[in-house]
Amino acid sequence: MNKNIGEKLFERRKAAGLSQEELAEKIGVSRQAVSKWERGESSPDTENLIALAKLYNISLDELVFGESGETKYENTQEESDKVDISPGRIQVESHNGDKVNINWKGIHVDTKNTNVHIDKEGVNVIENGHIVFPKKPINSPIYRFFKRFPYPVLTVIAYILFGFLEICGGWGLGWLIFLTIPLYYTLIDAIARKNASEFAYPVLTVLVYLYIGMVNGLWHPGWLIFLTIPVYYFFTEFIKKVCAKL
Repeated sequence: MNKNIGEKLFERRKAAGLSQEELAEKIGVSRQAVSKWERGESSPDTENLIALAKLYNISLDELVFGESGETKYENTQEESDKVDISPGRIQVESHNGDKVNINWKGIHVDTKNTNVHIDKEGVNVIENGHIVFPKKPINSPIYRFFKRFPYPVLTVIAYILFGFLEICGGWGLGWLIFLTIPLYYTLIDAIARKNASEFAYPVLTVLVYLYIGMVNGLWHPGWLIFLTIPVYYFFTEFIKKVCAKL
């Protein structure tokens, strides 16, 4: 957990005139948990963050970032490169017009020639106005084995172990393992079809962004990792075209 957030939690508690024991009793956790939050050793889960915000009568943005309303950052190195972070949405726009939009409905990447959309319907890549559909079904026994392997169940078991044993960030950070589920299945497809563009690279960038943000506090300039998404798909398609000519 970011130490700065731990300090904010400490300051909020002091401003409310509460001891660690009193705060723990009000939100239903142990005093040790409150102490770990304030020392930056662990993170409150979503439920506890909401409880803290209600107790202090502030928004989640104020609790975590120390600011109310919409939080915006601008890249000082390039005035026209912007990142807009607001409740339920992260939008990145580069100086050349490339855009990345992450919201509750999915991840959307728009570049000059390529559009990538990841939502409840799956991964869709549109190149120069043409939709790239998956190839015909694969009948390989090895492929079917890995596709049928209960990886989501494995992530649930791992998350429970992370929480109870307080390893890998415990409950507060361990939930990131669920983001590896689409990575697992799209990696299998990418390998089986020998098409790297089918790998859910945008999900990987979200995973890395959340990790470095929650652990190291590098929300800015960590958002720059989203600008690698169009670069990734550009090179995968370039390699595909080169291989097709060989």
